[in-house]
Amino acid sequence: MATVNLGAIKFNWKGAYSNSTAYAVDDVVSSSGSSYVCIQAHTNQPVGNATAYWNIMSSAGTNGTNGTDVGTTLTTQGDILYRDGSGLQRLAAGTSGQLLKTGGSGANPSWHTQSAGGVVQVKTAFLSSNLAVSGVTNGSYTQVPTNTWSLNFTPTSASNKVFLMVDAKISNITSARNRNRISLWRDSTIVAGNTTTLSNRRYAFGGCYGDQDREINPATLLYLDSPNTTSQVNYNFKMNTDGSAGGNISYINRSRDDHDDGGQPRMTSSITAFEIDSGVL
Repeated sequence: MATVNLGAIKFNWKGAYSNSTAYAVDDVVSSSGSSYVCIQAHTNQPVGNATAYWNIMSSAGTNGTNGTDVGTTLTTQGDILYRDGSGLQRLAAGTSGQLLKTGGSGANPSWHTQSAGGVVQVKTAFLSSNLAVSGVTNGSYTQVPTNTWSLNFTPTSASNKVFLMVDAKISNITSARNRNRISLWRDSTIVAGNTTTLSNRRYAFGGCYGDQDREINPATLLYLDSPNTTSQVNYNFKMNTDGSAGGNISYINRSRDDHDDGGQPRMTSSITAFEIDSGVL
């Protein structure tokens, strides 16, 4: 009867190959990242892919030395493994908030700092009280008191834009049929217009015309401004008229007559500035 050696019906792991070890059939060794199984008992017969003593069980990876051991390539938490033109490479962790960016076919990946984008900051100046502007004349601009209604704004980048939303409620200065206008300024520079005049004509973003005591007119503006600075700017208002009755009082948030009845409400006005990152424009 044949004798079966039960200890030899499985592979025997022998660790790394040694030329001083006597190997038996089904012994398995490792060498340079590959593994080999002995097919003929021997001593000091080098491993190889096609020999009378060894058959290869598994091949090393493509780096050709110690197999594709990513543990030797990736060394730090957060590392990313990628392949360049020659082999596997390590991309060290980026800084907090960065995004992984591809350069397309034939290029290596890299970390990218995304622009903040969108709205960087928002500020509002809200006028809830009624305001009388004295000395409104024709042929010139009269300042709306900046300590009552204006907006100080400091951009974080000179390349960013400032989106302005203005809602003003104004009324006529006299019972005569004069045109009353309001304009927006950044410091001493008019916004959404210029100071070129034709006779008594002036640039403005809103106005009213009529002789009704109870008339209140909304004046609105949406405008993308370019301050081109990181210093504080002041958005403020000026008013003017083209009537012969200049020098009278102009009103914001109330009618000229301002009777205490349901037909003459008092209203509110506001200016809101949104700083918009240049990366989205």
